[in-house]
Amino acid sequence: MTKVITYGTFDLFHEGHYRLLQRAKELGDFLIVGVTTEGYDQTRGKLNVIDSLMTRVENVRKTGFADEIVIEESPGQKFRDIKKFNIDIFTVGSDWTGHFDYLNDYCKVVYLERTKDISSTMLRTQKKHIQRIGIIGTGRIAERFIPEVNLVSGISTQGVYNLNTESSIRFAEKWNINSYTEIEDFFDAVDAVYIATPHETHYQYIKMSLEHGKHVLCEKPMVLEKKQAEELFRYAKEHNLVLFEGIKTAYSPGFSKLMGIACSGMIGSIRNVEACFTKLENPASRELTDLKFGGSFTELGSYTVLPIIKIFGTEFEDIRFDSIKDENGLDIFTKAHFKYPNGMGTATCGLGVKSEGHLIISGTKGYIKVDSPWWKTTYFEVHYENPDDVEKYSDRFLGDGLRYEINDFLSMINGNTESEFKLTQKDSITLTEIMEKFMLENR
Repeated sequence: MTKVITYGTFDLFHEGHYRLLQRAKELGDFLIVGVTTEGYDQTRGKLNVIDSLMTRVENVRKTGFADEIVIEESPGQKFRDIKKFNIDIFTVGSDWTGHFDYLNDYCKVVYLERTKDISSTMLRTQKKHIQRIGIIGTGRIAERFIPEVNLVSGISTQGVYNLNTESSIRFAEKWNINSYTEIEDFFDAVDAVYIATPHETHYQYIKMSLEHGKHVLCEKPMVLEKKQAEELFRYAKEHNLVLFEGIKTAYSPGFSKLMGIACSGMIGSIRNVEACFTKLENPASRELTDLKFGGSFTELGSYTVLPIIKIFGTEFEDIRFDSIKDENGLDIFTKAHFKYPNGMGTATCGLGVKSEGHLIISGTKGYIKVDSPWWKTTYFEVHYENPDDVEKYSDRFLGDGLRYEINDFLSMINGNTESEFKLTQKDSITLTEIMEKFMLENR
């Protein structure tokens, strides 16, 4: 007898889950299904599990494919279950290709292709709709997006659109999603849109998406002119749509904790914020060859300005930019200096000059130090006058961190506005205003 085992959360049970279990059953004579607890899912980075464990177990049982159901609740259990049940084949969806290859030492590992268009035949009630998200763009950030979407329950990647049809087809084949050559067909197939195209195209694609009634998650900087940001947010509000700027730092658990500690009074009144983010970019990259929209500040400025406006607010008195430029006049290192009534901030970013990427928040009683990469905010320290008096804090930042912004985007679509404070419309409009000021002065 050939024994097969598979695992999953099986939240909002749908046709894709059904087909995976069906194919898993066909691999052998006896199928064991492990249903993961919500607590364990959270430790491995899966967010927003909606159905209860008992509901998920019952949905698996109803398929008739599982000969036995077990509960997965801890790391290492897969190995223990393989030994305990004398398993011949371990199988999961192709989303996890390569991740469980280490289990080949104990049994055969089979990755099953994911099911496209699962939303067309959902096994769900109407109140538990899975949002179908489509991607515009096929660059590096789009490549990171799909694995992160797969870790947020209630949302599924439907397909991709790119003006470059060949690039779109390659991307779709790699991730087993649909490729659309006509943008109208793309809009017809999705509920929400993720925009991961070059900066200067954002306004056009956001506007088109909103006009087609789609919620929008757009990479930073969302747009490059203040009036465009105001127009788009106004349109989204009037049509009950969510427009969301994807600055992943703003939604990461550690950054939220950091902002809470910083503004709690622990270090007194904050008087200075210094944020630095630099990297040595490939000289042939878009960021260093696009003379109009490239450069260090358009690429990294959103990150470094974020903690300044979250702490001091959006009503700065003055802003000044100092840049080092390459032979083509493109900024490779920029400092933005902010002046507030009771404080100041410096946002430093670079693509051709390397520096210590730290965040320092200085107050009247002490300071907070966040070492590089502070934009992931996994660890920070609170220091006081006595050098031995140090308080240490940490939090998780899993994967590429996009799952946190995707989860909050989905929550807002579903009517939950509790996370809206993390990056408000006013914050995004101010970031756009700052970006516009910089480009007017440096282009």
